[in-house]
Amino acid sequence: MKEKPSLLIMAAGMGSRYGGLKQMDPVDEMGRTILDYSLFDARKAGFERVIFVIKEEFAEEFKEKIGKRVQAQMEVVYAYQEISKLLPGYDLPKGRVKPWGTAHAVLCAKPYITGPIAVINADDYYGEEAFTLIMNFLANTQDNEKYRYGMVAYELNKTVTEHGYVSRGVCQVDKQGQLESVVERTQIEVKDDKICYQEKNQYFELPKDTLVSMNFWGFSKSIVGEIQKAFKDFLDYQVPENPLKAEFFLPTVVSRLIAEEKASVQVLQTSEQWYGVTYHEDKEKVVEALRELRQKGRYSE
Repeated sequence: MKEKPSLLIMAAGMGSRYGGLKQMDPVDEMGRTILDYSLFDARKAGFERVIFVIKEEFAEEFKEKIGKRVQAQMEVVYAYQEISKLLPGYDLPKGRVKPWGTAHAVLCAKPYITGPIAVINADDYYGEEAFTLIMNFLANTQDNEKYRYGMVAYELNKTVTEHGYVSRGVCQVDKQGQLESVVERTQIEVKDDKICYQEKNQYFELPKDTLVSMNFWGFSKSIVGEIQKAFKDFLDYQVPENPLKAEFFLPTVVSRLIAEEKASVQVLQTSEQWYGVTYHEDKEKVVEALRELRQKGRYSE
């Protein structure tokens, strides 16, 4: 019998642009966080187990503010993402303080990944429909001659902020709805009512309906072994070139598997509006949006 999918939540970010631990910052009068809303939507979609990937230094605070509320409704496990967690035989570069990135976060949860997983960020609001899409995909899909993965995609114009730049995985999708590639653009911002990304001090416009990844993935257990292989290559070739800032991204691993024809990724497009708190100035908009959704009855008190 196929194991039920688990939800893996990447919650170890430091919130440098936000100015604090945004994954624990309340966004309503009852002290609930964006993560609480995601967990509500996930449980409603059928997820019964959650893996939190956090930093050990704020584990007690996280368990008190978030974990205790969830335990009555879902099985909860914790994995710790630390920059010192490398493969055997590798040493932490001197002066490195920056986290290794999203693919490393998933790798840190390896002991707890026993079946299919959905992967999300802790500080993004994805919407009810997104969790239903990914659960249906994972429950009805299995690997065959290829790994069969899924990804929830959003229209770019529903994922930007007016307060600065954001990082998004820009997707190329074929006519059958399969992901051809995803390129991580780390500096996307709104300029004169246009959405542009910056590269090598130049701006390039992106169509507003461009599909982007918000790090909402659906994987079979196979992803863990593939991330571990890719991490070795990352440590061997990319870290020596940029030891203090090189990052190991999930989209990079997935794109490599697509290029090698080892995996396919079904793009699950959602009409949901993304909300997030990349910057502290974003919070007011998020608070108001969630208040409206509660008033419309999407979230019961």
